[in-house]
Amino acid sequence: MPAPVRRWWQHPVLIIALLVVLPPVGIALAWTSRWGQAKKIIATVLAGLWFLTPFLGDPPKKAEADAKPAALASASPSASPSRTEPPSLVGRNLKEARATALAAGFQVLSHDASEADAAQVAEADWKVCFQAVAAEKPGAIRTLDLGVVRTDAPCPAKDGDPIPYPKMPKVVGLTFAKASQVLKPIGFQRIEAQSAFTDVTLPAAVDDWAVCFQEPAEGKEISAPATTSAPLKLVSPGTGCPAAPNTRLHPEPTPTHEDSGSTASGGSSSGGSSSGSSSSGGSSSGGSSSGGSSSGGSSSSGGSDSGGASTGTVTPGAFCSPAGATGVSKKGITYTCKGPGQPRWRQ
Repeated sequence: MPAPVRRWWQHPVLIIALLVVLPPVGIALAWTSRWGQAKKIIATVLAGLWFLTPFLGDPPKKAEADAKPAALASASPSASPSRTEPPSLVGRNLKEARATALAAGFQVLSHDASEADAAQVAEADWKVCFQAVAAEKPGAIRTLDLGVVRTDAPCPAKDGDPIPYPKMPKVVGLTFAKASQVLKPIGFQRIEAQSAFTDVTLPAAVDDWAVCFQEPAEGKEISAPATTSAPLKLVSPGTGCPAAPNTRLHPEPTPTHEDSGSTASGGSSSGGSSSGSSSSGGSSSGGSSSGGSSSGGSSSSGGSDSGGASTGTVTPGAFCSPAGATGVSKKGITYTCKGPGQPRWRQ
């Protein structure tokens, strides 16, 4: 009996090639070939293992390889802002802000954020109130436009608005301690206590003294508080405020007609004494001489009556010390330092 004819798809070379390239097809052809039972089984097992090897490989390595691009992709967005987003410069000194922006890869422009449009000659004297990214040109370095004001000025509400300088509040009627608390937030260079009376010296502690007059005036804008002083004129507790600052609590008395009358009276008395002496002497010239002597004696007598030392020229009615001292006014009238009450120069 002749051997069956072998078809072209049953050729061993083709079957082996398909077992390697397309294992399922190669297995099917191997079972239709003239191979022995053992060869068919071995070919099926080997081709099956070859076919399943890609699916049974090391999946963690593949997963790790797939994860690396994903990690890089997820890291890129987080790294991008650090290179493109500008740093926050509001509140910083302009000189420091410029250095920070340049380090981050940005150019810097600055302008006066108030309506004054002043130039920033000394950058250390300005602070940043507003920042914005300037219009960008393709391929150009990104630029920040900073709106700034002087370091001792408050920022305006919007870029270009007037600066809202603080205004002087009313502190008249408050104690010095309370007034100092009200004025402290403005940032004055100094809050100075002064006496409202020129003849009253302030003690070391004046917290409970009352404010009668204030500078600057209520409602005035304080454009440079760091170089501005606020003098407050005070009176002691229980003392009323004067009508105007720099007045005396105990004013000097003004000479009256009584002082003039006393002068005239003194002259008349001296004259009378002279006349008496003249009469006593019995000689007109002697009387005149006696009159002069009497006048000198009257001055001496005034000193002896007071029993105190002479202090020279004095102002009638002014306070004096010690009690019992004597003095002569500009008009030549003798006064004594005596009471009642506090000693004054009195006749």
